[in-house]
Amino acid sequence: MNCLEARIVKDGIVKEGNVLKVDSFLNHQMDPELFNEMGREWKRRFEGKTITKILTIEASGIGIACIAAQHFGVPVVFAKKAKSINLDGEMYTAEVESFTHKNKNQVIVSKKFLNENDHLLLIDDFLANGCALQGLIQIAKAAGATVEGIGIAVEKGFQAGGQIIRNLGYQLESLAIVEEMNWETGEIKFREQ
Repeated sequence: MNCLEARIVKDGIVKEGNVLKVDSFLNHQMDPELFNEMGREWKRRFEGKTITKILTIEASGIGIACIAAQHFGVPVVFAKKAKSINLDGEMYTAEVESFTHKNKNQVIVSKKFLNENDHLLLIDDFLANGCALQGLIQIAKAAGATVEGIGIAVEKGFQAGGQIIRNLGYQLESLAIVEEMNWETGEIKFREQ
């Protein structure tokens, strides 16, 4: 069992409706040492790939992506879920649906931060149905950038997102893949990797 799986078993909470609550270390309160180990592992798994930027989505992916980016020596760009007065110029946009929040958002990236010379590593905290990743892929394609790979902290292997993304031909590296979880017992089973 890797360090992320061990932490999920120790501190994760399984809730009804296929919800895995990891807010004590991953997506509300964050554990930088764990994120550093995750970044090191993604660097190993994507060895030999040219990465010029990491692209993630607001908000839970930002902390993970920033620490991972230190291992690649590249900047992080994140797709914003709301347009603010600080955003100017032309934008790439995509509509994404959140499994956790049960809503749709128009995500936005300024065109000045992505272009056809970029080789991207997409990073996010969770993969359930794959909607957020498909939105980031759509933005990358609109920019003419190359998606070199995708790093996910926790994939729900019993939902369709991972298979959808892999079927599109992308190298998808999830650090923990949950095969089953039982909210009544709290039991979590991981896919062998």
